[in-house]
Amino acid sequence: MTDDLWSYGRLCGHVAGTDLTGWRVEAGDGHVGEVDEHADEVGDAFLVLDAGTWIFGKLLIPAGAVTRIDAEERTIHLGMSKEQVEDAPQFLSDKDRADPQYREDVVAYYRKCGPCP
Repeated sequence: MTDDLWSYGRLCGHVAGTDLTGWRVEAGDGHVGEVDEHADEVGDAFLVLDAGTWIFGKLLIPAGAVTRIDAEERTIHLGMSKEQVEDAPQFLSDKDRADPQYREDVVAYYRKCGPCP
């Protein structure tokens, strides 16, 4: 994961302006869902993961958790296990993104996760 969790790492393959909506999302040990929405603004980049029936609800994934983007396969790889994704803070609404405490909780969780096992 990158030091700035709200920015994509230099080597992950992110190309600014690419629409990632609908792309597959993979943890280190398997498929976890699809991108429901995303933002790629420097310092405030994230994915909203729709995990379907595997996890009810959506998750806010900071861009720094992305380790690799495969444009040909339309797949985003995370530096986390499926269990770590499952335990991540839920994303309830757009108001959450503006809530400083929620954002601090998200950062604390992803910092704790560290690199994928």
